[in-house]
Amino acid sequence: MGNSLACFSQSQAIKRNKTRAKSSQSLPPPYFPGSSASQRSDKIFLKETSIDTDYIKEQARVAAALLLQHHQQNGTLTQFESLRDPLATSKRQKRIPRSSSSSSRPSLLADSLPQHLEIPKQGAEVEELETKHFVLVHGGGFGAWCWYKISTLLKESGYQVDAIDLTGSGAHSLDSNNITTLSEYVKPLTNFLEKLPIGNKVILVGHDIGGACVSYAMELHRSKISKVVFIAAAMLMNEQSILDMFSMQLGSDNVCQRAQMFLYANGKNHPPTAIDFDKSLLKDVLFNQTPAKDVELASVLMRPIPFAPLTEKLSLSATNYGSIPRFYVKTLEDFAIPVSLQEAMIDSSPPEHVFQIKGSDHSPFLSKPQALHKILVEISRFPLK
Repeated sequence: MGNSLACFSQSQAIKRNKTRAKSSQSLPPPYFPGSSASQRSDKIFLKETSIDTDYIKEQARVAAALLLQHHQQNGTLTQFESLRDPLATSKRQKRIPRSSSSSSRPSLLADSLPQHLEIPKQGAEVEELETKHFVLVHGGGFGAWCWYKISTLLKESGYQVDAIDLTGSGAHSLDSNNITTLSEYVKPLTNFLEKLPIGNKVILVGHDIGGACVSYAMELHRSKISKVVFIAAAMLMNEQSILDMFSMQLGSDNVCQRAQMFLYANGKNHPPTAIDFDKSLLKDVLFNQTPAKDVELASVLMRPIPFAPLTEKLSLSATNYGSIPRFYVKTLEDFAIPVSLQEAMIDSSPPEHVFQIKGSDHSPFLSKPQALHKILVEISRFPLK
C-alpha cells in the first residue's frame, strides 16, 4: 500500500484521473482477481522460469486453509467458501516519547535457512513467556492469507496466532469502495481485541498501512496489548494521517507511481474511493525479492485498498499508544516504502528497538519468512517493564 501512497496525494489523484480512459462509476462487487494474472505472467516474471502450477495450488490451499480455520473459529466466513481452493475459483504532529531503554542499533538478519518451513520446536520456552499470542494485521491490498508462512512457523514454535482480515480485505465481504472511515476499516481488529478475556494480552504485528491500524487499536485497547511490531509499516505520530506520512515521497517518478490505479465509485468529480494495483507491476513494487510462486498467489488474492481511511488523522496519546513497547522491522530492498521513509518514521517516533532484514522486499512474510520469524520470536522474549 505504501507504494501508492508514497506517490500521490488526493488532489493529484483527482487531477490524474482526467487522463484515465477507464471510469469506475459502476464498479463490480469485491472479487479475487482471476485468470488475468496468469495471462500477464510474461510481464510479471520477466526473468523467471515456468510456473509450477501444482506448487502454486498447494501454497494457495495452505493459505486458504488458514483463512478458513480462522473464520470458522470466529463465525465470520459467509460467502467465500470457495477459498478452499482460490486458484480453482480464479479459473472461475505531537510526538510520543520513547522508552529510555530504546536501542538505536538495528539487528541485521538474512534469511539464510532453507526455504522449507521446518524449525526446531520451542514449545517449552514459549510456555514460560508472559505473552505468546500474536495477532497479525496485513497491509493495503493484502489479507490474512499473506501471513500463511509466518503463521505456520510461529505455531510450530508453540505460539498462538490469529491473522485478521480488515474490512473489505481478504475474505471479508464488503466492497472496498464503500469503506469511509478508519474505524470501519479497522473494525475486525478492534472487535477481536474487545472479545479477548480480561487479563489476556497479545503482540500486535502490523505491515504497511496495517501499522496505522494497530496504532488505532493501541489507543483503544492498551490493557490488551503487550507489544507492537511495525513491519515496513506506517508508524505515525499524533495528528498525522497515512497520506501525510507517505506524501513525504511525492515528486519521484518511479514504478510505484505507474502501478496504482485510482477507482471512483462515486464519479470522477468526487475523491477516489479505492486504489487498485496493475497486476503486471506487482513484482516490481511489492515482491521484487519474493519467489515467483508466491507472487502468482498474491496476484490472485490481492484486493483494492479503501481510500478514505488513508486521509484520516490519528489521535495518539502518551498514556495509551505511548505506553506500549514498539518495535520496528526495516526491509532493506523495499521499493514500496523505501528505507529512507522507514528511517524517517523511526526518527520521528523512535521505537524500543529496530531490526532490519537484509535482502527483503516490502513483503518479508513471503520473501524472508525465516528471518522475520526469528525477529518475532526475539521480540516475544523481550522482558516487559
